[in-house]
Order: sequence, then structure tokens, then C-alpha cells
Amino acid sequence: DALKSGPTAHQITSAMSRAAGPDLAEASEERRFLRSAGEGDGRQEHDWKRAWRAWGARVSLTTLTLSTAEAAALERELLEDYRFGRQQLVEWCGHASAVAVTKVFPLPAVSRKQRTVLVVCGPEQNGAVGLVCARHLRVFEYEPTIFYPTRSLDPLHRDLTTQCEKMDIPFLSYLPMEVQLINNAYRLVVDAVLGPGVEPGEVGGPCTRALATLKLLSIPLVSLDIPSGMPGGGGCWDPETGGDAEDGLRPDVLVSLAAPKRCAGRFSGRHHFVAGRFVPDDVRRKFALRLPGYTGTDCVAAL
Repeated sequence: DALKSGPTAHQITSAMSRAAGPDLAEASEERRFLRSAGEGDGRQEHDWKRAWRAWGARVSLTTLTLSTAEAAALERELLEDYRFGRQQLVEWCGHASAVAVTKVFPLPAVSRKQRTVLVVCGPEQNGAVGLVCARHLRVFEYEPTIFYPTRSLDPLHRDLTTQCEKMDIPFLSYLPMEVQLINNAYRLVVDAVLGPGVEPGEVGGPCTRALATLKLLSIPLVSLDIPSGMPGGGGCWDPETGGDAEDGLRPDVLVSLAAPKRCAGRFSGRHHFVAGRFVPDDVRRKFALRLPGYTGTDCVAAL
């Protein structure tokens, strides 16, 4: 009889919990949906196949994102409970960001100009990720150049800067205001200026002016974690909502670090990757992260 009428919502919940891994008790959206499928008034769901398809479509369209507070809590979990070092996390994120660049802009056989990448770094953690990204791009035989206008005194930033210098990666002393010079010189630009919780005014005038220039470029733009925004008029990319980004950068590629932030829901570019394979399974379950699987040994996954 149970087979004729189809499984109950409770049975679907149990099956999904066993198959998918993450604890459904922590996923309020799925829980509410399954209750509405027939468990609330004790009735069985007769059209369970339709309910199953609807649930799957809903999950596929809704990638769970993190608020700024949740992203900070996830990072604390990795640093304090797992005892990962900050340099480890920055290294993983920077390497994965470089891999994402190679997937969208693979090296051509000949053209030297197609190898050139401008990496613009801010003084906070996103800038450190950008420095690592530049180093790995050099290892992958691209030709990165770094613009790092407001250098951090943090020892990690200084170490990463030294590594790039030792690998003969050039640093620009200034960013040309003539936008066409940048368009002609580089294949693409990596935006590693601002991260979640960092306001444009906190990183100083040089970074603000750099963002104004980047907004005018016609070459592809890759943003790390969140697109950097501009102050004034509410146009800054708000990591919680995405804002309207009227005055912010509109990247072609977004690489979400660890997991997408809330503003990623407003991203309308061509390619969105998540670089979070290093996040342990139990941490994913704790934060109810439902992300695409990683293929083979890939460290990034397309969303």
C-alpha cells in the first residue's frame, strides 16, 4: 500500500538525508517545503514524484549563500577548531582563484599578449589572496603584473609580496588613467581590492581611484569573493544584498571563496565559480552549505 500511495514527506526527508549528506534539520527551506508536501495534516503525498521534482528544482535554483557574519564564523571554525593557519587559507583561495582564471582564459598556443594579467590588490585579506593568485598565474605560465597601491604592514602580506618580487612579477608604481593603455596591455584584470566587511573608504584614496579606473575598462574583469564597490550613492556592492552596484564593478567572472556571499545572488556575469573544496564536510553540514560537487581533483566548481 505504501508503494501505491508513494512515500511520505518524512520518508523523502530520510532518503535525502542519507543520500545528500548534509543534515536536513539545519536546512529550513527544505524542511518547510517537505512539511507543505503533506506531513502537516497527516496526509500522505500522493503525487510524490511531482513533489520530488519540485524540491530538486528549488534546490538547484537556490545556492545557499553566507552573510558577512556567517562567513566570519565559518573562517573562525577553520582557524580555531581545525587549527588551519591564515596563510593556509589564503594560499588555498589564491591558488583556486588562479585555477578559475585558467578555466575561463586558457593559454593560447602563441599570442604573448593573451598571457598578460593585471592583478589589483587591496591592503586587506582579499589583497593577500590576489598576491597568491598572481604567483600561481606565473607558475601556470601567465604573465601577471601587480598593482598594490596601499601596501599592508601585515607580515603575511609582506611575505607574499616578497615571494612575488623574487619570482620577477612586476609591480606597477601607478595605474595609468588612460584606460585604453590598460585595455591594450592586458588580456584581463583580477579585482582583489575589497572583501566582505571592507568599506571602500577604509582602503584609502589610491584604491578608490583604481576602482574608478577599473570600472571603465573594456577587457574582462575577474573579481575575487565579491565585486569591489565604489563609495557614494549606495552603489557599493553590499555583501549582504548586492546593492544595486550602480557605481561598483561589474565583473565577467566571480570566484566565491569558501562559499558564495549574499551579494553573489545579484551577480549577472558570464562565469561564477566557488573555491571551497578545502572546507571539511562537517563544516559544510554545520552551515548547511549545498554546493555543486567538484570534478576529479578540481579545486573550483562552476555554479
